[in-house]
This record gives sequence, C-alpha cells and structure tokens, in this order.
Amino acid sequence: MKNQKFQTGRVTLVAFSHFIHDAYTSFLAPLLPIIIEKLSLTLSQAGLLTTVMQIPAILNPFIGLFADNKGLARWLVVLAPTFTAIPMSLILSASSYYYLLVLVFFAGISVALYHVPSPVLVAKYSGKKKGLGMSIFMTGGELSRTLGPILALLALSFLGADHFYGVMGVAMLTSVVLYFTLEKEPEKTSIKRSGSLKSSYHEIKHVLIPLSGILSARSFMMASMGVFLAVFVERETGSLWYGGAALALYEAFGVAGVFSAGTLSDRLGRQRVLFWVLMVAPVAILSFVFTTGIIQIVMLVIAGFTVLSTTPVMLAIIQENARENPSVANGLFMMISFAVRSIAVFLTGIIGDVAGLENMFIVSALIGFTAIPFLLKLDR
Repeated sequence: MKNQKFQTGRVTLVAFSHFIHDAYTSFLAPLLPIIIEKLSLTLSQAGLLTTVMQIPAILNPFIGLFADNKGLARWLVVLAPTFTAIPMSLILSASSYYYLLVLVFFAGISVALYHVPSPVLVAKYSGKKKGLGMSIFMTGGELSRTLGPILALLALSFLGADHFYGVMGVAMLTSVVLYFTLEKEPEKTSIKRSGSLKSSYHEIKHVLIPLSGILSARSFMMASMGVFLAVFVERETGSLWYGGAALALYEAFGVAGVFSAGTLSDRLGRQRVLFWVLMVAPVAILSFVFTTGIIQIVMLVIAGFTVLSTTPVMLAIIQENARENPSVANGLFMMISFAVRSIAVFLTGIIGDVAGLENMFIVSALIGFTAIPFLLKLDR
C-alpha cells in the first residue's frame, strides 16, 4: 500500500538540498552588473546567459524517463548541488563572453538533472498533502534566491572576484551530507518504473496544455523581475547593494508566497489560488514601475509574493495527475517551464535594449494577464 503519511524529515531534507543548489544559480542576477561592465555586454547578451542555462531543459523528459526506469532520483539529488556549484562559482573568473556561456551551459545541465527528480521525491514523501510538500520544497528554492544575492555579494566582498570560486566548497560538503543521509534507506527513495514519454504525455496532457499557457504568460513577469530587477535598481540608484537588496526583498516575499500558495491550494483548491495570484501579479508589477518611495517597495513585495507563488500549485497538479510516470511528467513540465522562461529572458532583454528597462517591465506585466484564459481551461 502506498504510504500516505506526510514525512516531514524527508521533505525538509530535499527542500534543504533545493536551497543549497539554487543558491548558486541565484548568483548570476546580483553579479550581472559586474559581468556586464567587465565584459562590456548588452542587455540582450546578458539575457542570453540565462537562456543558455535553460537550453539543457530540453533533456528534462528524458532525464525523467531515466530516473523513473532506473531509480536514480536520489543520486541526482545528491550530486547536482556540486555539479551546479562548480561552474557558477567560476563566472567572475570568465575572461570572455564565450567562456561565460560555456560555464552557464554546464550549470544548466546540472540544474536539469536536479529539478526533474527532486519534486518526485517530495511528492512521494508528502502522501496526500502534496500542496504542502511542494510548498516546503519550493520554499527552499525561493529562500535560496532571497539569500543568494546577499551571500554572493558578501562572498565577493570577502574573497574578491579572483577568489570567488572558493564558494563551491559549501555545495561539495552538502553533497557529502546528502549522500550519507539519503543513502541509509535507498530502497525507500528509489523510484523504479517502466514507462515512455508518449504514455506520460497522454496521461497529463489535459492539465499540461493549459499549464503551458500559464507558464508562458508568467515567464515574462519572472524574467523581468528575477533577472533584470537588480540591473534596473542599480541604474536608478547607482548602488549595486540597493540592486541586490531589492532582489533579496522580492525573493524573500516570494518565499512567503510559495509556502502559502501550495498549502492554501490543499484547502481552497488549485484553480482558485492560481486565479488570485495571476490576477494580482501583473497589477503589482505595473504599480511598481509607476510609483516611488514606500508604495513602490510595497508593490515590489506584492509582486514577489504573487509572481513566484504559482510553481508549487502547478507542481502539485502535475504530480496528482501523473500516476504511472511521475518523473517523466515532471520532466515534461519542467522542460516547458525552463524553455519558455529562457525565451522570455532573451526577449525581455531585447525589449530592454530597444525600449528601456521601464517599458520592459510594463510589457511583461501586460503579457502576464494572458494567463487567465488558460487557467479557465484547466481541467478541474
């Protein structure tokens, strides 16, 4: 019989690995102003860095198929933090733009290897409370993006750009801890199945198709706020630290949104929670652009709370509908999520170059409203 009990310890442990892993990928945004200046990049070139990091997401369904059929979810969760940390710790050492592209591409491969199987482990450990499990899991990721920008700047202050690579040691230690902790009961953390991409797609297509539309609309809001917020604030204030602080504040309330949304969706329903956050998010971004002072800060907080809170709800929907091949289903979802976001980052960079950063935020918010029709088509 399938274990329906919520396993707090195991869910928290995987969420902790999410925190460590994503902390390294969060280094790019706060360090982007330095990289832009050092390598004389345009905003389009800067946006392409995130796009290149997302390219390996094309492999997500195949990674999911491999993880399901071979039972390697635990191994991928253990190794990915180190594999991601190595290239992300070297980004300030890049002597050319092309070297930087190579580094973020290899980081992207590791990102894909981690994010496909980890939610499946969380769903397995969450029993009937998948919304709560996904909220805790995603809280780890969002918390890393809250603290990551500050940690990156602190590491830069203490280590300097030439020795920034030293930060990779934390991830290596984390992988060691995960290895010994998760290794104790491998038979309970392995997921051994036999399936195909086609069968998994047919199993979840009734929810995957409308969710793909929501992901596409949301991706522009996530791209503008998550990638270019620090650049926008730094150019407005002339302070790199203000840019990092704004990004940290945005991500901090993203943590609250992520934790709240999944938990509330267990009680109020997935569609209802998605409707409210998808309506409020673009309004908050528009208000952020057109206001100043304390009101602007409040709008930044609301934007963080709403823009980032949709992911655990959608992950819960996927896992509830993926009975036979959960890793493959999650791989398909993550492939679409990363793909549309990478395209959105590149396009928002172009909009920023052509029309200015302020207009880039406005366009992204307006596109965000187009998520609502797709939500209405979501199978209940």
